[in-house]
Amino acid sequence: MKAYVFPGQGAQFTGMGKDLYENSALAKELFEKANEILGFRITDIMFDGTAEELKETKVTQPAVFLHSVILAKTLADFIPEMVAGHSLGEFSALVANGTLSFEDGLRLVSKRALAMQKACEVKPSTMAAVLGLEDAIVEEICAAINGVVVAANYNCPGQLVISGEFSAVEAACEAMKVAGAKRALLLPVGGAFHSPMMEPARAELAAAIEATTFSNPICPVYQNVTANAVSDPNEIKKNLIIQLTAPVKWTQSVQQMIKDGASLFTEVGPGKVLSGLVNKIDREAVTANA
Repeated sequence: MKAYVFPGQGAQFTGMGKDLYENSALAKELFEKANEILGFRITDIMFDGTAEELKETKVTQPAVFLHSVILAKTLADFIPEMVAGHSLGEFSALVANGTLSFEDGLRLVSKRALAMQKACEVKPSTMAAVLGLEDAIVEEICAAINGVVVAANYNCPGQLVISGEFSAVEAACEAMKVAGAKRALLLPVGGAFHSPMMEPARAELAAAIEATTFSNPICPVYQNVTANAVSDPNEIKKNLIIQLTAPVKWTQSVQQMIKDGASLFTEVGPGKVLSGLVNKIDREAVTANA
């Protein structure tokens, strides 16, 4: 079965999408529509902006979403049998499988980016990558730390990202090293995504999601929150609202997709991060990039 996976924040690069814009009339039309919806020319930043400009959350999230979704729409043989996206990528996946329209998907992503930016400014918070420890040990250490720190991204076996209050994440990193982690390093991010620190953003995004039409998809989406195949629009909506404060179960999602018959994972969007993670989750998995 053909599985398509969509990357999240961090996959962006200067010049992303420019070739699509120049070589496809459909892509050009969609990019221009996006400029109108967002109220600024995001294409100028994507194609010719600096890495610094592209790193702004209000730009990064719509930029990665647009690259992924427009690329999918220009693929001649795009017939997904299952989809999944990492964090922000879940919105791209939901446009790709017909749950959300292009316009609604972009509006929600823009709203999400701005809400997360606001939540990041409330209290100093961060994320850290922990390499070389079992998930259960990472979870135990987080639970024993004073303050808010939780497992946020289950990326692949031996690679987990933690998230929370700055001081709690720092303390957890030290404890991880003592427990034998190969590395435990702070990430250059604006705040504690996929942790309780995102509650203000979750509440704000929930209202926008509730007001948006979700249609019956053409194939199931494996959602971050459950790591299971979901096709019911109401259930998709509910899981998407929880997503901002819940962990990304990427390892578990890929394992479930393989169990359900995924024979080829094609990454759609900037970068090759997810293809690499899929191969680390299952060495025999066949991956490709659109």
